[in-house]
Amino acid sequence: MKTSAHLLQSQQKRAGWPSGSRGLPSTANRIGHALWALLLLVVLVENGAAAVRLKEIAAFQNAGERDLLGYGLVVGLDGTGDGNRSAFTLRSVENMLRRFGIQLDPGTIKPKNVAAVMVTAKLGAFARSGDRLDVTVSSLGDASSLMGGVLLMTPLTDQGGEVVRVRAQGPVSIGGFNFASGGSSIRQNYTLVGRVPEGGVVEEEAGGSLLSDGALVLSLNNPDFTTALRAARAINSALGEALATAVDAAQVRVAVPEESRTGTRLVEMASLVENLEIEPDLAAKVVINERTGTVVVGRQVRLSPVAVAHGNLSVIIKSQQNAAGDPYTGFVSADRQDEITVSSDEAHLIVLDGMADVNGVARALNTLGVSPRDIISIFQLLKEAGALQAELVII
Repeated sequence: MKTSAHLLQSQQKRAGWPSGSRGLPSTANRIGHALWALLLLVVLVENGAAAVRLKEIAAFQNAGERDLLGYGLVVGLDGTGDGNRSAFTLRSVENMLRRFGIQLDPGTIKPKNVAAVMVTAKLGAFARSGDRLDVTVSSLGDASSLMGGVLLMTPLTDQGGEVVRVRAQGPVSIGGFNFASGGSSIRQNYTLVGRVPEGGVVEEEAGGSLLSDGALVLSLNNPDFTTALRAARAINSALGEALATAVDAAQVRVAVPEESRTGTRLVEMASLVENLEIEPDLAAKVVINERTGTVVVGRQVRLSPVAVAHGNLSVIIKSQQNAAGDPYTGFVSADRQDEITVSSDEAHLIVLDGMADVNGVARALNTLGVSPRDIISIFQLLKEAGALQAELVII
């Protein structure tokens, strides 16, 4: 298998670059590292294997994780908890103490060592009672740090809010610190969100099931009719019979024979299906991040024949203040002088023939010898002119 370096050298030869050159040719010096990355991406897309396993682009229905949520208290903080302005923290502490037979006036509670938090977790579809999982703790009030705190027992429920799926408790790890003294402070990492490793214990199982009405149902992460059809054909070919059907762009349904719906045979069938390799179909897209000047061109992008002329216009304004004084009156006058310089790069009208692949698009932009910022402008104008046969996404 060729390495990326060998592929890049062969790409340089195809583009007409000098052999053995360690840098970019003179016509592309202004492109810089951004187009090097773009060209390497083109090489990898053109030469790399495009087939992926179904488990990377799809998931079995009813086999996903379930989000859990709860409200709790973190205690044992070193004066970094919620202040008296967090009324819900005061009421929560009052209610907690009442459970232990302690009656207090809420106005006397100063919970500097307590913080109200929201507790979240993800419960796997096949988690069993007694299994442990990590939970995330996030400050809800005006605490300054959760460092050193301990989460008190907190029930976590799903969207319905009725069944307690998990109970969480334990010391909070924030992966950092926050110290302050005499108006000075030092902080490492974010101290208002932490985790309780294996702090959650499963009480009620999620009840996940691979089967849905006697079939395995695959849901594609990125719905596409062509990809769904290819997946169904690959499954039928591997199973040796027509059991898989592409229901729509998002789902592939695999009928499971009666004798294979329980036990090891169902697991074996699911494993066989998710490990099959197919080539997903990708929509033609050009994605632009104007904040960073990043351009990503999809493999299916095409260009219709078009002529492009691009030149850079620079305007430089320099201002200078000259002060002059009158020795008799003491009056000082200021004279401002502005120097304006306008420069424009020479632009040539270049005809770009129809480009049938992303490799041709990269070579065409390379020919123009423009900067990454200019490439963004050119793509926008190509789309406006109808020459860019792809969706233009700006983020």
